[in-house]
Amino acid sequence: MFADKKSGKDSEREQLAACLDYMRVGDTLVVASLDRLGRSLQDLISIVADLRRRGIGFRSLHESLDTTTPGGRLVFHVFAALAEFIRELIVDGTGVGEHRPEIRR
Repeated sequence: MFADKKSGKDSEREQLAACLDYMRVGDTLVVASLDRLGRSLQDLISIVADLRRRGIGFRSLHESLDTTTPGGRLVFHVFAALAEFIRELIVDGTGVGEHRPEIRR
């Protein structure tokens, strides 16, 4: 089991790198949820595509996703897009609070 203590938005995740290096053909990478694996949709797609090229499966427990099947790969892309959309909404909502003008009475 590999676990990073850093946020998924950080690009330097030593444990993730060690995990990906450790994996071999026929293995399956299992994560708790998609947002724990990648910083963005592009990052998720890149990681999962690399795993597939190497003959490694991918499963996400929260989304009940298994990319070893064609249907699972389709669902992965849909969930990944939704995860990025929700993350952007949260970031945008946080930014709105920072830029809200002060109201004086």
